[in-house]
Amino acid sequence: MPARFRFPFWWGVCVFLAIAVFFLWEEHSAHILGALPYLLLLICPLMHYFMHGGHDGHDSNHKGPSGPTTGAGGQP
Repeated sequence: MPARFRFPFWWGVCVFLAIAVFFLWEEHSAHILGALPYLLLLICPLMHYFMHGGHDGHDSNHKGPSGPTTGAGGQP
């Protein structure tokens, strides 16, 4: 078979995945959409937990701009 008439493997995989996603959505869309409000409620504490990692959370001992600064050698 000439090279130009070969059906690439990844096209077959893409078509198979598209068909699989279609049938999964058709069979389970009610379950997925029914769980959506609970997933939105679950994402709130997860975002709170992970988003506070950048500024040390609710640490009351955090030194602001008026706190002591350290130099390059670690000396205040």
